[in-house]
Amino acid sequence: MPTILIYTSSLCPYCIMAKRLLDRKGVKYTEINVDEKLGGREEMTLKTKRRTVPQIYIGDLHVGGFDELSSLERQKKLDDLLSDAETAA
Repeated sequence: MPTILIYTSSLCPYCIMAKRLLDRKGVKYTEINVDEKLGGREEMTLKTKRRTVPQIYIGDLHVGGFDELSSLERQKKLDDLLSDAETAA
């Protein structure tokens, strides 16, 4: 499985939806809650150049937020991305 990283916050509905989608895909991910990790939001902002959550990485690819993740799913591209990342890992 590819390395999946998702930056979240505690009460973010988009974070919940993104994690549910990834859970339905059966993939494991590392979650960094920016509300709970000291310096987490700053880390996320430096890495992604964005301030909103969720921010999702699949391997080295910065997917973006929930809208981008769900768009990949609707376009039937998410499974290929997960598979390609798995093959490259």
